[in-house]
Amino acid sequence: MTERHSVWREYLEALLVAGLFLGFTNTFVLKTFYIPSASMEETLLVGDHLIVNRFIYGPSDSPLGAILPNRQPKRGDIVVFRSPEKPELDLVKRCIGEPGDSIQMIEKQLFVNGEAVKDSEFAIHRDPRIGTRRERDFNRRQRDNFGPVKVPEGEYFFLGDNRDESYDSRYWGTVPEHYIKGRAFLIYWSYGGETPDGSWHGWGEKIGQLGKTVIGFVPKSRWSRSFRLIR
Repeated sequence: MTERHSVWREYLEALLVAGLFLGFTNTFVLKTFYIPSASMEETLLVGDHLIVNRFIYGPSDSPLGAILPNRQPKRGDIVVFRSPEKPELDLVKRCIGEPGDSIQMIEKQLFVNGEAVKDSEFAIHRDPRIGTRRERDFNRRQRDNFGPVKVPEGEYFFLGDNRDESYDSRYWGTVPEHYIKGRAFLIYWSYGGETPDGSWHGWGEKIGQLGKTVIGFVPKSRWSRSFRLIR
């Protein structure tokens, strides 16, 4: 009986250690995230599930700094951060402006520090209409013409790659550094079925969504996108 108790105790201790390790990793090093909207297409698709490096933007004086390299966010990074409007929601966008940068958009052409940015390898424009500064439609005018604005110290400017269908820094401004959670670097699974929008709608919908995912896991998974590095 004593030996059996000893075995169960060993299993329990192993589970506790594993749980603590996973909790630490999820909090400080890696975190998972899924794409609920089309704002980052074609780079990221609705249903892509990502691994996010949480430590890369950690403070340089952290105890783990000597083991895991870290730095500040830079232009071109795809970043997960808390929404400035709804901090309980996480968003994913591409970093366009660092502290001190001047950001401007003129009829869909992006300028950083006065220089035109050639971002056609990742940015797309699906709406053939181009809003001007005299455009009557406010959303189209704001979407295609912005700034110039200077990014404040300690903050960053983000845009979605799907420029015509992204709600981003053009509308809600810059993001404080302490809102940033990490850099998205790997798609570990991509699901082509129905994907939650990121908001909580109750346990009933959560369970129903889980059931649909289980049923559609094999036929609706985009296997070709699995384990793809994000750039």
